[in-house]
Amino acid sequence: MFVRIVKMSFEPKHIDEFLSNFELSKHNIRAFDGCEFLELYRDKHNTNVFFTYSHWNTEADLERYRQSSLFKGIWSKTKPLFNAKPEAWSVDKLASLD
Repeated sequence: MFVRIVKMSFEPKHIDEFLSNFELSKHNIRAFDGCEFLELYRDKHNTNVFFTYSHWNTEADLERYRQSSLFKGIWSKTKPLFNAKPEAWSVDKLASLD
């Protein structure tokens, strides 16, 4: 398993549209084969900056999602709303404390 973190910055006037789109898509993303966990975060000070945090079984699962019609449909609605280039990291979890 690995973690995918994506940072997205939106034009303030498009935030509600992004949140609405995410609300409609989040269960389908989470149900995608290989996705084990999904969360959305919002920066406390730069409120137009959001992060998705997801766990994937394998990199191949993430890549299958990124090539899917589900992702392409979501991305086609999300990409025009950005005010900066999104950033993404794939990381291995080294420690987790509950």
